Amino acid sequence: MKKSLLAFATLLSLAVMPGAVHAATVTDRGATPLACPDSGAAVDESGFVSIGGIRQWVTIEGQDCRNPVVLMVHGGPGNPNTPFAHTVYADWTKDFTLVQWDQRGSGKTWGANPETREQPLSLELLASDGIEVARHIQQHLGKHKLILMGGSWGSALAVQMAQTEPELFHAYVGTAQLVSYADNVATSYQRVLGLAQQAGDAETVESVQKIGPPPWTNPRAFGILRRAGRKFEATLIEPAPKSWWSPLPGYDTPQYEADYEAGEDFSFVQFVGMAGDGMGPKLDIRRLGTRFAMPVYLLQGEQDTVTTLDVSQAYFDSISAPQKEFFRMPRTGHDPNPIMVKTQLEVLETRVRPAAVVAER
Repeated sequence: MKKSLLAFATLLSLAVMPGAVHAATVTDRGATPLACPDSGAAVDESGFVSIGGIRQWVTIEGQDCRNPVVLMVHGGPGNPNTPFAHTVYADWTKDFTLVQWDQRGSGKTWGANPETREQPLSLELLASDGIEVARHIQQHLGKHKLILMGGSWGSALAVQMAQTEPELFHAYVGTAQLVSYADNVATSYQRVLGLAQQAGDAETVESVQKIGPPPWTNPRAFGILRRAGRKFEATLIEPAPKSWWSPLPGYDTPQYEADYEAGEDFSFVQFVGMAGDGMGPKLDIRRLGTRFAMPVYLLQGEQDTVTTLDVSQAYFDSISAPQKEFFRMPRTGHDPNPIMVKTQLEVLETRVRPAAVVAER
């Protein structure tokens, strides 16, 4: 399966659990309350749910239905986490019930809704879908609130959700926080160009200088810069195991691969626009307000060349929340690696879970 031109996804995964309360693929499932016994039981569901007037793909996995629920908002846009759901975060299901959702224009949701393929995407539309997913999960699993988690593109979408319906969420945990397209691409351009010059990489210097500093009207410019940035990130980070990117059975078919690639291509064009007029260039989450009604924890790779440390730190410094904390991750870039995964789990376990368990009693 090819990598996206954006590669914004924070690819979160989970294990398939035996002995589940429900362990079948469900089609067009409603928000029927799940019976969770006092002793706890595993839950394992996957299927299409009616969200925003279309069928959207949702998976739910956990070893104990009494555990707090984490709603994972994937990046890209257009890069679902679900194909890699059996590797990266298998142990998370011990203490959390993990919910993943293929956003409109992505993965199985893209494949199931051919009538939507000419319809434009917007941050507001996708956030409305995400809030509806959250309400569905809240009702289905019988939870007061969910833990909201997003990475890169998913971090901007998650902030929109958190600011729109704060009563739905215990806390927000963001990784590689996308703040402002204008600020993020400007600092990314300078960072990548500087790394290329320091390395004496004349070919990359020429390639980056050729697209010029943003703003861009060339839809290829973002992808060119991202490929260059990933090249240098690779020399500065702890790499992710190749085994992480083996798709789960059911996501390894030619049809799914075709849907995945078509969805990410569509979403990429929607993000950058054909003339610099996509939903990305309009994005600045600071306009949503910087006061949060829930705890906020931001995680940032020190070697990230897409959502750079300085922009994320400045945004964090500007916000107010009942609790907030910023975590710098050494030897970590924009994409997932073992350091990122370990830090995410530590934050969820030590900062978020204790309060969520008490609140759900």
